[in-house]
Amino acid sequence: MHKDPRRRIPRTDDLLAEPDAVAAAGQWGRERVREELRRSQQLAREGALAPQEVLAHALSGMPPAPPSLRRVLNATGVVVHTNLGRAPLSTAAIEALVAAVGYVDLELDLATGRRGGRGLAALAALRAAAPDAAAAMVVNNGAAALLLAVTALAAGREAVVSRGELVEIGDGFRLPDLMASAGARLREVGTTNRTTLADYAGAVGPQTGCIVRIHPSNFRLEGFTSSVSVGELATLDVPVVVDTGSGLLVPDPGLPDEPDVASALRAGAAVVTTSGDKLLGGPQAGLVLGREEVVKRMRRHPMARALRVDKLTLAALEATLCDGSVPVTAYRRADSDELRRRAGLLADRVGGTVTAHDGLVGGGGAPGTVLPGWAVAVPEQLAERLRSGDPAVVGRTEGGRLLLDLRCVPPDADDQLARAVETAARGAVG
Repeated sequence: MHKDPRRRIPRTDDLLAEPDAVAAAGQWGRERVREELRRSQQLAREGALAPQEVLAHALSGMPPAPPSLRRVLNATGVVVHTNLGRAPLSTAAIEALVAAVGYVDLELDLATGRRGGRGLAALAALRAAAPDAAAAMVVNNGAAALLLAVTALAAGREAVVSRGELVEIGDGFRLPDLMASAGARLREVGTTNRTTLADYAGAVGPQTGCIVRIHPSNFRLEGFTSSVSVGELATLDVPVVVDTGSGLLVPDPGLPDEPDVASALRAGAAVVTTSGDKLLGGPQAGLVLGREEVVKRMRRHPMARALRVDKLTLAALEATLCDGSVPVTAYRRADSDELRRRAGLLADRVGGTVTAHDGLVGGGGAPGTVLPGWAVAVPEQLAERLRSGDPAVVGRTEGGRLLLDLRCVPPDADDQLARAVETAARGAVG
């Protein structure tokens, strides 16, 4: 007696565990893949599809990947990689973002039916995460936050800044140019390596709109240097704007030299600006935290409307702040022994060798801080083929080798990475 062929239809959970299904879930979401699988399973039950064809048929129903943005496995060891989109969002942030794609109560009080405040829940979550701030607002990136602060406080007046902080960051972007575009006159004080409180005090006068402290970003000065603390600057009776840049809200023992929002506020800063898409691990955003009167002044400035964020950013930011568990933090704190174990398994499978490799925080945060870890070395000629694969794989070339660091590769993607290397190696041999 022949068994009913429908009994051979694979279970949904078994199909979701297949590598191709996992890859599709990373692109389109697990629920979307589950839905397509169930449709194909139903076709198999009706006899229109062979049981072994369920997975392939389901995946064929998925829309093609957007051509302009491709999924990348970050095997560089750089946690906040600007060229790869900086912080990968947490599961909670992704779910919140998806939930916000339709109509939402962005500026509507559902209880009264009247217009409500914009993004109040996200602002409340931000203040809860940084309780030293009396008020907060969100704009579209960190540079915008600093631009708005300087514009609101010093347009037509002077912004005092140390020469040692007139930095240039990625792609030729210079902070002095940004502040000058706000209509402020820069009053430079001190020298490249040494600035004193007396330098600031000598520059402060009736035309001073604010003093600006800039995050050093991708460099640091060593040797014969001196700088002035936020607490000392706060004694000069002028609003102090502090750009911490990297998105660190509170002190972190793993990043002892990285400036954070809480410390700057406690020291007397009038307002602190920082990024939401770096160490905080959220979407691209500029965060503003500080005194009620200063933030209110910024919020009411005409420029604020041009710099505001949309509902998707607010949703993802709120979820990031409330979740407390984000990929960038997990990657930054990844256990070195576990990284070595995973690297060993990958090396055994693809014929590579395990080598010590220091990761970096990236994104201008914690310059000079190294994250001890391990990488798998494979032939350098595989780099181009891996970048062209699906998913694309980006590693680090050094000394004629391609180093694949697993720090920022999710553990459940190790098999995808291994298959990508195997495919690239076969193509190189052919």
